[in-house]
Amino acid sequence: MGLTPFLLLGAFLFACGAVCVASKRNAIGILMGVELILNAANVNLVAFARFNTGFRLEGQVFALMVVVLAAAEAAVALAIILNFYNNHATVDVDEAKDLKG
Repeated sequence: MGLTPFLLLGAFLFACGAVCVASKRNAIGILMGVELILNAANVNLVAFARFNTGFRLEGQVFALMVVVLAAAEAAVALAIILNFYNNHATVDVDEAKDLKG
């Protein structure tokens, strides 16, 4: 098995994440789409690390850094979403128009 199936999987995950971000009105759904996009990047990083000898360790280290970034992003986003839900009783992103400064 070569590099192509992994790149196709990464492209499929990225496309699913982009569609999810573009079509969802729910903040949780948008957060899930962002996580799919980050996982697509991880698949590509690990695949390139596997098939490129000069990039073997760096690809896995970058993927680990993306996982840490995704965890921090999810924690901050969920805190913001919960605070918004407490104030507005909804997580619909169209209701966030009044947050403009």
